[in-house]
Amino acid sequence: MATEKGGSHFDDLRPHGKGLLVDQSSRAQDKPENLLTRQTKSKSEITDMVRSSTITVSDKAHILTMQKFGLRDTIVKSRLVQKEEDYTYIQNFRFFVGTYNVNGQSPKECLQPWLSHGIQAPDVYCVGFQELDLSKEAFFFHDTPKEEEWFKAVSESLHPDAKYAKVKLIRLVGIMLLLYVKEEYAAHISEVGAETVGTGIMGRMGNKGGVAIRFQFHNTSICVVNSHLAAHTEEYERRNQDYKDICSRMQFSQVDPSLPPLTIGKHDVILWLGDLNYRIEELDVEKVKKLIEEKDFQTLYAHDQLKTQVATKAVFEGFTEGELTFQPTYKYDTGSDEWDTSEKCRAPAWCDRILWKGKNITQLSYQSHMALKTSDHKPVSSVFDIGVRVVKEELYRKTLEEIVRSLDKMENANIPSVSLSKREFCFQNVKYMQLRVESFTIHNGQVPCQFEFINKPDEVSYCKQWLSANPSKGFLLPDAAMDIELELFVNKTTATKLNSGEDKIEDILVLHLDRGKDYFLSVSGNYLPSCFGTPIHTLCYMRDPISDLSLETVRELTLMPLLIEDDGSHLENPLKIPKELWIMVDYLYQNAVQQEDLFQQPGLRLEFEHIRDCLDTGMIDTLSNRPTSNHSVAEALLLFLESLPEPVICYSAYHNCLECSGNYTASKQVISTLPTFHRNVFQYLMAFLQELLKNSAQNHLDENILASIFGSLLLRKPAGHQKLEMVEKKKAQEFIHQFLCNSP
Repeated sequence: MATEKGGSHFDDLRPHGKGLLVDQSSRAQDKPENLLTRQTKSKSEITDMVRSSTITVSDKAHILTMQKFGLRDTIVKSRLVQKEEDYTYIQNFRFFVGTYNVNGQSPKECLQPWLSHGIQAPDVYCVGFQELDLSKEAFFFHDTPKEEEWFKAVSESLHPDAKYAKVKLIRLVGIMLLLYVKEEYAAHISEVGAETVGTGIMGRMGNKGGVAIRFQFHNTSICVVNSHLAAHTEEYERRNQDYKDICSRMQFSQVDPSLPPLTIGKHDVILWLGDLNYRIEELDVEKVKKLIEEKDFQTLYAHDQLKTQVATKAVFEGFTEGELTFQPTYKYDTGSDEWDTSEKCRAPAWCDRILWKGKNITQLSYQSHMALKTSDHKPVSSVFDIGVRVVKEELYRKTLEEIVRSLDKMENANIPSVSLSKREFCFQNVKYMQLRVESFTIHNGQVPCQFEFINKPDEVSYCKQWLSANPSKGFLLPDAAMDIELELFVNKTTATKLNSGEDKIEDILVLHLDRGKDYFLSVSGNYLPSCFGTPIHTLCYMRDPISDLSLETVRELTLMPLLIEDDGSHLENPLKIPKELWIMVDYLYQNAVQQEDLFQQPGLRLEFEHIRDCLDTGMIDTLSNRPTSNHSVAEALLLFLESLPEPVICYSAYHNCLECSGNYTASKQVISTLPTFHRNVFQYLMAFLQELLKNSAQNHLDENILASIFGSLLLRKPAGHQKLEMVEKKKAQEFIHQFLCNSP
C-alpha cells in the first residue's frame, strides 16, 4: 500500500548545469569521524548525505565517546541540545510548499505556473498530491504508474535557476509527498525518515490518511505532513478524528535505539499540507458563489469549518494559517474554471490548505493557481522564509569541550536513582478496542540516568500484548522528570484469551536503570467480555447477550471445541448464526442498501463503541433510537469479522479455497464441508452482499469492490505462515467473487 523511495548518483537532467539531481540509492550512513569535515565534501560525496544519512551536527559528540562511561554519548547530546543557542545562529532558508488533489488524472499540462513562476528559486521544495490514482487496483493492490508520471512532471517544473536533489518520495495509495533541496545544501540534510498512516475503513486503508517526511536541516528538525482527510460536508468530526489519528500514529524511529520514536509534534518546524476537506457550512450554494463573485472572502471564511474547528481547539492546536485571499479551490468542472455543474452541484470550498507550526517562520505568499485545469481542484502553494539553526564551528567545539570537562567530574558519581509518583495501576471494566491510559512521573535524582522497561525471565516482551508504555525507554538529566503513559488496548489479537479467562488484566512491569536498580510496577483490572473476539460457534450457543452471562459460562463456551456443534444435544438449542451478526446485517439491510461508499468510508469511533455496547448488552433498540451512521455499522461489521479467532472460512479450508478459485462447483463443495455455523454465516453474508449489488446504481458497489473487502476477512491465512503474497490475495478475492456473481 505504501511506497518509499530514498535518495542513485545525482543525474543531471538538464543541460547548462541547471536542473534536478535525483537521489535514489541507499548506501551506508556517514561515519561520525567524517562530520568535522562536512564543509569540504566533494559533489559525489554529497550524494551520501541526502540518501540515508542519519547523523546530525550535534552527533559530533560521538567522537568523544568513551567506553568506560556508557551514558556519556547520551548526556553529551542532551547537554548540547540545552546549550544550542550558545553555538548556533539563525539563517533564513526559502521553502516552497505545494498541495494538489489531482482527481486520479495523469499530468496533462506543465506545472511551472504552480511550482516556479513568479518566485525566486526556493532552497527546499515540499510538494504533496492527493487522489494520485483512484483505481481499485491502486487501492487494494500495489504500485501505480501515476507515481512516476507525477514525479517526472514535478521534477521538470522545478525552478530553472537552481539544481535540486530529490531527498525523499513517500506514497500511500493516492497520497504522495516529494521533498527536494538545492544541491549546495544537500550536505546539511540528515536523519531523513518517512512514514504513512492510513485512516480509511477499519483504520487502515490508505484511501484517506497521511504521509510524512522528517529530516534535520543543519540543527533544526523539520516534519512535513501531507494528509487527505474524510470527505463530505457533514463529516467534520470524522476529519477531526483522522487528524488526531495521524498525529498519534505517525512515529519515526530514531537513530539511537535507546530513544523513543519521534512524533510529529516533537519537531522544531511542522509544515502541514493537503486536501483537508473542510467545507463551508450554513450557506447555500448560490450564496457561496455570490460571495465569491464579490470577492467577499472574509464573510465566506467566517463559515469555514476548519476555522471553526481550530477555534474550538478540536484540531491543529498551535498551528497557524495565512489569510485566505484566493477563491475556494474545489469543486470545478475538470478542464475549466467553472464551478461544478454535475448533478450533485457541490458547493465551493477551501478544501486544499497549508498550515505551519514553529518559531522563526514567515509566510511570504499563500495562493491558488487557477491556470491549472487538470483536476476538479486547483493547486495551492505557500512560500516561507524559515529560520534554521546553523552551527558556528568554533563555538560548537568550545561548548563541547566544556560539556566533556564537566562530565569528567561525574565519572565517579553515585549510582542513579529515581522516584516514581505511582507504582500500582488498576484498569477497571476494560472494553474491546477502547483505549485506556494511566500515567505516572519519573523524578530523577542527582545522577543522569538511562531507563528502560525490560523483559522478565523467559518472556519475549516487557509487557503483555494488550499493554504498552510510552515512552518505554529514555534518558533523564539530573533533577529532571518525565511522564510515562501506560496504554491498555484490547484488540482482535488479545480479546479471545481474555474472554476465555486464559489471560487476565494482570501484569508486572520492570523499570530498569542503567547502572542502577530495578523498580516494579503492578497492573491489574478486569475485562468485560465482548462478542468481538468470540468464536462463531460460541456466539451461536449464547442466546443471551454476552454481558448477561457469568464469566464462567463465557469461559466454558469460548473454550468449547469447534466440532462439538455436531453433537450439542446437552446444550440449549443453538442459533443458526450469531445474533450480533444478524443485528448488524439487518440494520444495514433496513437502512443502508443504497448508501454510497458503504464499506469504503470509515465510521466514527464513538459510534463504534456505542454499537459494541448495544451488541454486548442486547439493548438493540438503542441502536435504532440513537442516530448512528450507516458507515459506523458497516465498519463494525468488518471489525467483527476481522476479530473472529477462527475466520468464517476455517483456516483448515484456506488452501483448498485458493486451489478452487475459478472453479465455482469445486468452490461450493469446499464451502459445504465447513462446520454448520460457519457455513450458515458464509451463506448469510453472500446473500446480503448480493442484495447490496442489486442496488449498485445507488451505492456504487460492484463485485470487485466487495470481493476485495470481504476476501481478506472471510478467507485468512493461518497464523504463523509467511506474509500474504499478492497472488494469494487475488485468489482469495476471486474465490469470493464467484459467489457474488452466481445465484446460491
